[in-house]
Amino acid sequence: MSEKRKALLLVGGWDGHEPELVAERFGTYLEAEGFDVRMEHDLEILQDRKYLFSLDLFVPVWTMGTFESKQTGILADAIASGVGVAGCHGGMCDAFRTNVLWQFIMGGNWVAHPGSDGVPYEVNIKQSSSPLVADIKDFSVSSEQYYLHVDPAVEVLATTKFPTVDWYHSTNGVVQMPVVWTKKWGHGRVYYNSLGHHNDVFDIPEAWELMKRGLLWAAEGKKVAKENHLGIEMFASERKMF
Repeated sequence: MSEKRKALLLVGGWDGHEPELVAERFGTYLEAEGFDVRMEHDLEILQDRKYLFSLDLFVPVWTMGTFESKQTGILADAIASGVGVAGCHGGMCDAFRTNVLWQFIMGGNWVAHPGSDGVPYEVNIKQSSSPLVADIKDFSVSSEQYYLHVDPAVEVLATTKFPTVDWYHSTNGVVQMPVVWTKKWGHGRVYYNSLGHHNDVFDIPEAWELMKRGLLWAAEGKKVAKENHLGIEMFASERKMF
């Protein structure tokens, strides 16, 4: 009998993003997919090197809070070894605002949501060969629309158009803002979906399908790294990186 894949959901931070409800939704899905799921509410778990390296998937559900870059090295190494990362909205890209290494790993960070909650906007699926968006059509939401600063290395799978609500950014004209992206961190796969201000956003079938696929895709990186005997030694350097 094969060993169960392991997923850690780190749950906490600002309550307005309904972290417990989002984590329950994600955790229930992952358990149904055969994962051994652990919910953790203490950042101390991110200092447990042996445990983090044992994971297949790390799901941050933690908006804002404090966790400094110098504390992030073990997690950075674990992800580089093949542990996948997948998350949504502020629970991933508005976590730990002073932590630049966290932002580098995740692929972007939140800077604004003009109009706040209840803004109607379109999510446009990009033409792509990625199975993560296969057969998913454009769809509408009414929620926070995230303006993000984004790593140019990411592969963008869905976008939204700004400005929807006029503000200081409007004089820059129309921009296509990433909503869903993937990237690599070492051998690890990173997946982000900016939807999810409240748990019920994922009652929209397209939004939930995107999230489900992202969770499973990110977790597959560990298997690939193991099969190809890929370690983190190749990334070792004495140079200052951040």
